[in-house]
Amino acid sequence: MSRRASFVRVAVAYVVAIAVAAVWLSLGPRTSSALWDAAVADVLATVVVFVFSRAHGNSSFYDAYWSVIPPLLVAYWWWRSDAGPGDPTAWVVTVVVLYWAVRLTANWAVGFPGLHHEDWRYPILRGRAGRFEAVVDLVAIHLIPSVQVFLGCVPAYLAVTHRPVALPWLVVVAAVVTLAAVALEWAADHQMRAFVAVKRPGQAMDRGLWAWSRHPNYFGEFGFWLGVFLFGVAVEPGDAWWSWIGAGAMLAMFLGASIPMMEERSLASRPSYGDVVERVPRFVPRPPRAAAGR
Repeated sequence: MSRRASFVRVAVAYVVAIAVAAVWLSLGPRTSSALWDAAVADVLATVVVFVFSRAHGNSSFYDAYWSVIPPLLVAYWWWRSDAGPGDPTAWVVTVVVLYWAVRLTANWAVGFPGLHHEDWRYPILRGRAGRFEAVVDLVAIHLIPSVQVFLGCVPAYLAVTHRPVALPWLVVVAAVVTLAAVALEWAADHQMRAFVAVKRPGQAMDRGLWAWSRHPNYFGEFGFWLGVFLFGVAVEPGDAWWSWIGAGAMLAMFLGASIPMMEERSLASRPSYGDVVERVPRFVPRPPRAAAGR
């Protein structure tokens, strides 16, 4: 299948998924709040994407869902809230989330070769499940990431629906944190693409931001969700004790699953990566250690 045809099929899947969610929100029974209404709609849309994934034998149908849905959630919550169309905090949150989503989706699009390719982690997860591979596909590859992203967006829900804003200065801090995190992700991805274009076989990336962190893109992604959490704290400081769970879930996924899988793969395929591990911090950027023997 060509790259263009693959984009069309993924786009159709997302249009159908969003349409199903919209029909539910319009005609389905309402829950006690816009938060839970959106949660049900998000699950339904995820199941639609899962159906397309199974029909095509490729779970990478889901990959861009991560970044496509959050702006729609924020827009829906703002529409259902008492905050007016000119509310400055709601505008800041919406613009920041949209900026993050456009950048991340564009990055996915640039690197998407077509539906002949599938993220290398998905077959591993399904293969480990044996006869329960369809369950793992639905739960681990589709539903759990959707839940994590939804939890990460909950502080944005607080920020666009609750008034007054308790800590206006923290809105500014949150905006700076999120924008800086997105800029860090952009720079890390740009540097990696430039490196891949000229690297030697088996060579490991240890330049630019990647000389300060082995996974600066994951660090930037966590920074974004930390900033979203700060938006929620700015509006509802008393809810900080539970609204951190989304950012916490992201950190747990990066440190407990995504990074270990990437590290294992890199050590197996790049002989020089062991030296990078010795010198370069795993997650939080800092100056690298000197190479052994120097």
